Amino acid sequence: MDLKSPVVAFVLKALAIFVIWYMLYELWLLPDGSLDEWLSLNIIGVSAGMLEVFGVDVFTVNRIIGIGEFPGIEIVDGCNGIAAMGLFIGFILSYPGDIKNRISFCVAGIGIIYLINILRVITLVLTQAYWPQFFDFTHDYSTTAIFYIVIFLLWMIWVNFADMNFTPKKQTAHA
Repeated sequence: MDLKSPVVAFVLKALAIFVIWYMLYELWLLPDGSLDEWLSLNIIGVSAGMLEVFGVDVFTVNRIIGIGEFPGIEIVDGCNGIAAMGLFIGFILSYPGDIKNRISFCVAGIGIIYLINILRVITLVLTQAYWPQFFDFTHDYSTTAIFYIVIFLLWMIWVNFADMNFTPKKQTAHA
C-alpha cells in the first residue's frame, strides 16, 4: 500500500475524522443530549411552521409532530441529521482544498442537509397521517436514501469544485 497515494491519504484522513466524530458524538454530545434536543425541537418547529403555511392542522408535543387526530412522529436522536452532517463534514475535510473554502462549503452543505431533513420530516408526517401503510417503507428506505444521495451529490460537487480550483497549475517552460 502506497501511503503517499492521494486515495490512501483521503481514506486514512476520512477514517480518522470519522473515528474522532464518532467518539465525540457517542461519548460526549449524545449523553449530554442538549445538541440533539435543540436540533430536534428546531426541526419540529420549522416543519410545523411550513405545514401550517399550507393550511395543515399540525400539533407538536416536545419532539413529536403530527397532523390533526392522526398519530405523530417523534424525532429521536439519530433522526435529526447530526450524524449525517458529521459524515458530510468528514468527507469535505478529508478531500484537499483551501480551508476557507472547505469551511464555507461545510456551512452551505449543513444548511442544505438541514433543509432536506425538514422536507424529510414533513414527508414522514404527511405519510403517517394520510398513507400510514407506506410509513415504514418511506421512513426506512425512500427518505433515508434521498438524504444520503444528497450528501453524496454535495460531496461530488465539492470534489469537482476542489479539483477545478485547487489542483496545481501546470508549469510551463520559459525560453
